Amino acid sequence: MAEFKVDARGPIEIWTIDGEGRRNAISRAMLAEFQGMVARVSQGHDTRVVILTGAGDKAFCAGADLKERGTMSEAEVRAFLEGLRHTLRALEKSDCVFIAALNGAALGGGTELALTCDLRVAAPAAELGLTEVRLGIIPGGGGTQRLTRLVGPGRAKDLILTGRRLNAAEAFSLGIVNRLAPEGHLLDTAFSLAESIVENAPIAVATAKHAIDDGVSLALDDALALELKHYEKVLTTEDRLEGLKAFAEKRKPVYQGR
Repeated sequence: MAEFKVDARGPIEIWTIDGEGRRNAISRAMLAEFQGMVARVSQGHDTRVVILTGAGDKAFCAGADLKERGTMSEAEVRAFLEGLRHTLRALEKSDCVFIAALNGAALGGGTELALTCDLRVAAPAAELGLTEVRLGIIPGGGGTQRLTRLVGPGRAKDLILTGRRLNAAEAFSLGIVNRLAPEGHLLDTAFSLAESIVENAPIAVATAKHAIDDGVSLALDDALALELKHYEKVLTTEDRLEGLKAFAEKRKPVYQGR
């Protein structure tokens, strides 16, 4: 049984976690399928933006499947966590841009999944929270590190050490969520954001993504040198010349990704 529903619309794909009955939790089967899907869009260039969401309106992803987790040995938990961390890192390193469309609760690993995406759009009823300390563990899928880089150590400690939940409005005010969608228009909002990305030069978008991610933890001089290195990648592209030509001719550029 497939763990995801995929809706391909040209260079944009919508991936829906199809596990509403378990609140779209991350099971071993779901993770295995997710690994293959991330690898697929990372190896080619046909898909440029992925919108990731959950089935129903209650949960984006409730984190790990705790019923399944209760049957796992310590060794199996370690293997599961290693696979999750590897897949989330592969998502970040992909040239593809990932948008989390938060249709409901994103808790624990669900928040970690959302934090790994490049952008986050939230429905009014969405919630986020790294609630692991309430279960006697800590975020193990990168939550302590990605949230800290996003909001700073003080706010990250406030959220992680208390295990409290954030509503969509507070998450937006903290910069965790990038856009708030009107009621009933979550996917429309996310798709409009995706369209505004894919109309730009593919190599430039991917390179800008990596320049931001690779430089965020560096000292400024090192980060500026890294930016220049990434700029060199777009300097010799045909798309750069097409952008200049289209500007001069007052028309929309036609980018080829080369």
